[in-house]
Amino acid sequence: MRRLGARTGSKIVDQIFVAVLLGAAIVFLAIILGLAASLVKGSLPSLRTFGFAFLWTSSWNPVTSIFGALPLIYGTVISSLIATVLAGVFGIFAAVFLSDFAPAFLARPLSFMIELLAAVPSVVFGLWGLFVLAPAMRNTIDPALQRTLGFLPIFSGPSYGVGLLTAGVILALMIIPTVTAISRDVLTTIPADQREASMSLGATKWETMMKVVVPAARAGIFGAIILALGRALGETIATTMVIGNRPEIAVSLFAPSYTLASVIANEFTEATSDIYLSALIELGLLLLIVSVVVNALARILMWSVFRGARSAR
Repeated sequence: MRRLGARTGSKIVDQIFVAVLLGAAIVFLAIILGLAASLVKGSLPSLRTFGFAFLWTSSWNPVTSIFGALPLIYGTVISSLIATVLAGVFGIFAAVFLSDFAPAFLARPLSFMIELLAAVPSVVFGLWGLFVLAPAMRNTIDPALQRTLGFLPIFSGPSYGVGLLTAGVILALMIIPTVTAISRDVLTTIPADQREASMSLGATKWETMMKVVVPAARAGIFGAIILALGRALGETIATTMVIGNRPEIAVSLFAPSYTLASVIANEFTEATSDIYLSALIELGLLLLIVSVVVNALARILMWSVFRGARSAR
């Protein structure tokens, strides 16, 4: 009887626990749906006035109440792509080093230091970018790029220190921990048998890593990069402080620009008309859609690689 009572009590506790988890999941889902509904409702005046032309119109003029998101989309995409390329290259190489090449006494502190970057507030990155990186870009890095690659339009024109390239570098520093940590975890899931088989055929450790392990983990690594891209797309404060905040489309990466998140942060308190406020809310809706799509894609890719690793075992 005692055993039966214990089992019954245990089942009740399990059911309560499952109900609590289900309730929490429903609450989170309701919050997301409510947020989306609020953004759609607030965007209706802008959607009715500008329609889909809002996405490819280049004028952002609060004085005349004419709004187009194309310069903001351009600044968001270009700065995020710069960050993704830089963070992808350095983050993947760091993950490779930490997973297979670094000795244990060095791998742990290095991993901690890289992941510590994720805990640094974005405003600190912004201040560092404004007072340290921007002058370095204006006086050293941008002139060097002009001397060597000035024949390319993207590296031409005057350098102000603040602009798309500076914003991309700041974003890269902020998302490198995401790329490195997830890529390292994915690399460690690759079975040791593949490494041993490659090296038994005469391949070096570096060849094994680059020709066997990394290709086997490419889906998870790509998922990490996409997840980091989602972080870069929505970053606000650090980008606002170093991108220049000018709603224009320029070919040069040295030119100031604007992002979707930055314009919302800068101009939301200045929105004096209903259509102005609605246009800013529509930018928020656009950011929400992009973030959901990007994060969903990253999760699917990571799930596929981890499932493949489990099945291989």
